[in-house]
Amino acid sequence: MLVAPSILSSDFGNLAEDVRAICEGGCDLVHVDVMDGHFVPNLTIGPVVVEAVAKAATKPLDIHLMVQNNAFFVDLFAPLKPSFISFHIEEEKHPHRLIQKIRAYGIRPAITLNPHTPPEAIEFLLEELDMVLLMSVNPGFGGQKFISSVIEKAQRLKAMIEKRNPKCLIEVDGGVNDKNVKELEAAGVNVVVAGSFVYKHPDGIAKAISALK
Repeated sequence: MLVAPSILSSDFGNLAEDVRAICEGGCDLVHVDVMDGHFVPNLTIGPVVVEAVAKAATKPLDIHLMVQNNAFFVDLFAPLKPSFISFHIEEEKHPHRLIQKIRAYGIRPAITLNPHTPPEAIEFLLEELDMVLLMSVNPGFGGQKFISSVIEKAQRLKAMIEKRNPKCLIEVDGGVNDKNVKELEAAGVNVVVAGSFVYKHPDGIAKAISALK
């Protein structure tokens, strides 16, 4: 299992230290939640802060856009050379065009599905994608309870991926811990995002990451 800790749960007063801590603790990706206060009722970070994250990180960035006007934000963050940029299918009128735009930057494109959005909504885009991110909470805030229906959703998505693009990864974000990670793995999930579980683990960051792996 690949682990992508979310810096949304970090101490922003010590952001560089907290980013270094997850990288040294064995994470595979650094998950960056970008929210614009429109698509979701929260406002997070822009390119100046993410640039500082990129400088502190020794692992690739995984940027999750929760925004309106996706193309604008892709142009804004592409110079930071993240490994992945994911955007919400619910907010994009021209997903195929945006996927091509992301790939033209040399970045791996990913699509995110909200809890209510069925995997069939992106079936005919799977061949163009490197990853699909399934939200297992409602996007916008950290520390929410895991929505268990994502297990069945991941299974359905996995069957579609096996048929259309076996190299495409499945990522799950929201309420992930050492209990439900086993179910997620069995459902075909490759990458888990965890914020609170990693940063607030009683035995420390490295132990939390190890438990998810």
